[in-house]
Amino acid sequence: MIRTTLAAALALASPAAAQQLPVPTGLMLDRTVVLMRHGVRPPTKAPPMPAGVADRPWPTWPVAPGYLTPHGGAAVTQVAAFDRGYWVAKGLLPVTGCARIRLVADSDERTIETAKAYARGIAPGCSASIEHRPQGEADPLFSPIDEKAVSFDAATAQAAVLAAAGPGGIAGHEARVRPLLTRLDAILCETPRPGCGVGDQSSDLAPRRPDRRPKLSGALDRASTAAQILLLEYADGKPMTEVGWGRATAEDIAALAALHALEFQLLARPAYLARANLSLLSPLILDALQGADRAPVTMIVGHDTNVAAMGGLLDLHWRVPGLAADDPSPGGAILFERLTDAEGAHYVRAVFRSQTIDQIRNLTPLTSGRPPYMALLPIPGCSAKGIIGLCTAKAFAAKLSATPRD
Repeated sequence: MIRTTLAAALALASPAAAQQLPVPTGLMLDRTVVLMRHGVRPPTKAPPMPAGVADRPWPTWPVAPGYLTPHGGAAVTQVAAFDRGYWVAKGLLPVTGCARIRLVADSDERTIETAKAYARGIAPGCSASIEHRPQGEADPLFSPIDEKAVSFDAATAQAAVLAAAGPGGIAGHEARVRPLLTRLDAILCETPRPGCGVGDQSSDLAPRRPDRRPKLSGALDRASTAAQILLLEYADGKPMTEVGWGRATAEDIAALAALHALEFQLLARPAYLARANLSLLSPLILDALQGADRAPVTMIVGHDTNVAAMGGLLDLHWRVPGLAADDPSPGGAILFERLTDAEGAHYVRAVFRSQTIDQIRNLTPLTSGRPPYMALLPIPGCSAKGIIGLCTAKAFAAKLSATPRD
């Protein structure tokens, strides 16, 4: 149970918060499931890339590789406080007292700590129980392919990636983003020299491995990693002299994010891969929306791969300011809102909620005048109550419950 003070709740439950994404007439918001990426972290290993990719040592971080940073935790707490106001204003959560909120996290330190930071923001001073496996113990809920918890055929997955790549294949995408690769190399290497940077390596799919997810190789693989590192440096509030060694601008960060988004477009969003990746999360989401006695808010803290897969599964599209289209932001989330009519029939709509990258960087207080990015995401193939993109509960369940296919 989570408790908040009356003054804090009333301050958050402003009329402006209620105006964010108004609920259609005749419907009531009575349940929400949130699938969120963890907050800002350092690269997951040190050094973050092979020697020689950059011409100078990478910046240091205040925490171990892959851990949630203090700055990242503070940003998550801020967006949680805004979420609280949004739900209080819509009547989903009470103004006072302890709200029933379920928190589920992957077993990585960054996901567990993100859930804790979220609990601090949504209701300061209240206790919260977070469901997770022991830190470091793999959880198939978030990575069923890697943990062999779902039927998965590597050849079918490779074919799905190549189909998503289109007629030009992987090489065609490399050619399309060549200007970005050139700019990235200029940030990585002040003076061009052989072997420095990523752009001189031909891109392809890595050799297929049984029961393993497809992986890119070459320039597009390394460029996605490098672009994400620069984004994390910027989002964590590092001085601009440390962001890309002082060679990168905010405009560079936003543009180069397309390299990270491209990796997800090819490897996470294709239907076969998305369904497999979400094979255990989808039932959890449906149960949270449909179960008779479930918490009004269920927060699931996972990874960018989980968020991107859900975007691919339902063909949802967003663009957080400061990032490329469909790139999952730190702390960004897909919300599934259950709306109920007077007869008790249920409907589901999707929303993307995220701080902008500059709001994360500057730890901008989120207010009615400076809200986070919130966008309705029409669900293709659904139309209910005369609203395109609104699913009946049955239609939504069918979309999440279908078996993996090519």
